[in-house]
Amino acid sequence: MVWSRKPGGEWRYRVLGIRCAVDPVLHALAPLGLAAARGTALVVDLDDEAPAYPGSTSLAKLVVSQPRLSHLRPHRPGVAMLPNGSVRPGEAAEVIEALVAGWPAVVLRYGTGQSLPPVLLQVPVVPVAPLLPGFLHPPLTGAAVYQSLFSGPPPRLRGVVLPPLGRSHIQGMLTGRGFPPRRWVRAWERVWEVSWR
Repeated sequence: MVWSRKPGGEWRYRVLGIRCAVDPVLHALAPLGLAAARGTALVVDLDDEAPAYPGSTSLAKLVVSQPRLSHLRPHRPGVAMLPNGSVRPGEAAEVIEALVAGWPAVVLRYGTGQSLPPVLLQVPVVPVAPLLPGFLHPPLTGAAVYQSLFSGPPPRLRGVVLPPLGRSHIQGMLTGRGFPPRRWVRAWERVWEVSWR
């Protein structure tokens, strides 16, 4: 399985995992921002405990019925979402490999404390946290993606700091009636280029 391109390629990765353990709203939105930064990408939800993304076909259904050609590659530009449907990552490893082979970019949304099959352990995981002020600052070690909550110059952190999101953008993305702001999506582009190992 090819998880990444060579450093001289257009993008460092074709597949990234993502997880936000402390904020359920950011846990829902972050995979969409990461996928939107690639233009055409598939978000595969591996978190069977989080509220489900919308969609009539789920990862669980594909595990049972096997994916069709229409599932294995994009038919138009943009972000596609594959809800979980109550299946564990280990049960879906073969389907995920087939999806990765056909999509230009894949974002895997992980839950916390999940056991992963060996093939998914190769995927770099991007930790995401809200950028809270003062002593509320998240105690993440290493590189991470931080979602700014307020305007102003961000502190120096290892990783990527995203610009603040307005309430209308958050509501629009959560209800499926709005698009993420362009500036926010552009900030996610750097995440595909940073080393997460």
